[in-house]
Amino acid sequence: MQTSDFDYDLPESYIAQMPIEPRDSSRLLVLHRDTGELEHRIFRDVGDYLRAGDFLVLNQTRVIPARIYARKETGGRVELLLLRRRDERTWEALVGGKGLRVGKLVRIENGPDAEIVEILAGSERLIKFSEPIEPYFSSVGNVPLPPYIHEKLNDPERYQTVYAREPGSAAAPTAGFHFTPRLLEELQAKGVKITYVTLHVGLDTFAPVTEANPEEHVIHTEWCELPQETADLINQTKRAGGRVVAVGTTSVRTLESAAIANRKSQIANRLSPFVGHTSLFILPGYQFNIVDAMITNFHLPRSTLLMLVSAFAGREKILETYEIAIQEGYRFYSFGDAMLIL
Repeated sequence: MQTSDFDYDLPESYIAQMPIEPRDSSRLLVLHRDTGELEHRIFRDVGDYLRAGDFLVLNQTRVIPARIYARKETGGRVELLLLRRRDERTWEALVGGKGLRVGKLVRIENGPDAEIVEILAGSERLIKFSEPIEPYFSSVGNVPLPPYIHEKLNDPERYQTVYAREPGSAAAPTAGFHFTPRLLEELQAKGVKITYVTLHVGLDTFAPVTEANPEEHVIHTEWCELPQETADLINQTKRAGGRVVAVGTTSVRTLESAAIANRKSQIANRLSPFVGHTSLFILPGYQFNIVDAMITNFHLPRSTLLMLVSAFAGREKILETYEIAIQEGYRFYSFGDAMLIL
């Protein structure tokens, strides 16, 4: 297996620059794994493929306005992109600017100062604010849109799911963008159970794999939580013959991380709650423990996300499906259309 096995050509014009309105009017490409059949639908029709007793798992993380502009003491401009919170005042961050060595101080207009306390990998730094930064997010923070989105987003809430409630992500769990409150209510009225997990998404999730052999790639850790209530409901669903439908690769990784932790604890045939960091990297050959179906967007070439969906549905079938999606004019990436893999 080579990283180049997960490459494909996408004309830039297929990268969605703006979200579609309403959310559930995006297109939905349905892939049936057992037959290879494809169907072209609208996302609001997703309930046609879900039945009473199925269990929909959503990631309730909320993107924080983690891009902050500052200046060095010399006046030079600096960009801070907060990735992970270490403690009340300390964050891991990507920094843009020269000479940001240990001990350097940067000043945020109308906000706290920040000191570089450790050099991490590449342009990552450990920074310590003079006081907690969170109270200043509304005035100094900006939502960090992916680099392939070049249009200005007038409503920052469109880079959040409608159910986002746990702040902590540097990027959104974009498969959830397609749900509206009304659609969620309709699914519940049909007998589909809905619950939430949390995985705070890091930017590494979207980065291409640069190693020739993907098994040599080290994925960054991300914090996730699967609560007791969700674990209990999943166990009930499995016993009753219902399907667990994960919304997004982040929900998949949370569920499967919990299952692996169970196995290591020698807890068989039952999912237990899980809280902690995961570095689970799902490649073809992985045997899924919990997830029966998946809702996801169309992913970047050579990305860990494309490798994950390839593990779920088969690499050749996924790349063939992507080629058909391009021919049919589907919109790709964060603000793009969706897939339902059954």
